[in-house]
Amino acid sequence: MNRVSMRRTSLFLACLLAGCQQAATPGAAAPDRDGAAASGLERAAIETGAITDTSKVAPVGLFQRRHEAGRDSLCVLPAKSGDYRFGLEAIFGTEQSCHGAGTARRAGDKLILSFSGGRKCIIVAQYDGDQVALPGVVDMACDRLCDGRGNLEGVTFPRIANDAGAALRARDREEEPLCEAD
Repeated sequence: MNRVSMRRTSLFLACLLAGCQQAATPGAAAPDRDGAAASGLERAAIETGAITDTSKVAPVGLFQRRHEAGRDSLCVLPAKSGDYRFGLEAIFGTEQSCHGAGTARRAGDKLILSFSGGRKCIIVAQYDGDQVALPGVVDMACDRLCDGRGNLEGVTFPRIANDAGAALRARDREEEPLCEAD
C-alpha cells in the first residue's frame, strides 16, 4: 500500500467512527425512569395502550409456578400502611421448602420483601409487572425460612392473577392461607 492509499483509508475510517458518535436525535430511544432505554416503538405502544406500562402495574395478586418438585407461590395484598403484605412458599421436594411472610415495598422495578421474624431477612426482587424474580444470591439471614437444603436463590414467580381475591384464596402445602387480610 502506498502512502496516498493509507491516508485515504485512515480518513475513511476516521469519518466512519465520527458518524458512529453523532448526538442523539429527537426520535431516538430515551432512558426511562429506571435508566433503561425505552425504544420509540415501545413508548408508542405504551401510549396507545397496546402494551401495559409496567411501572404502573401494582404487584397485588397471585404469582405461582408449578414444576416437577412442587409449587412456588407468592401472594401480595395491599396493606393499610400503603405498602404491601405478602406470603411466600417455595417447594423443592418432600423435605425441602421455604416459607415466609412479611411486608413489601415497591421501588421502581424492584419489590423489596422484608420477612417477619427474629433475624431480619430482606430480599430485593426484580418486578416487571408479569413476574417477581428473586436474585441469584440472598442474605444468609434468609436461611431460617427454609427446610432441608432449600433456598430462595433465583426463584421466580410468574403472575397468574392480578386481584386481591386470588391472593386471599391462595393456600400453602398444608392448605393454610398463604396471605391473610389486614
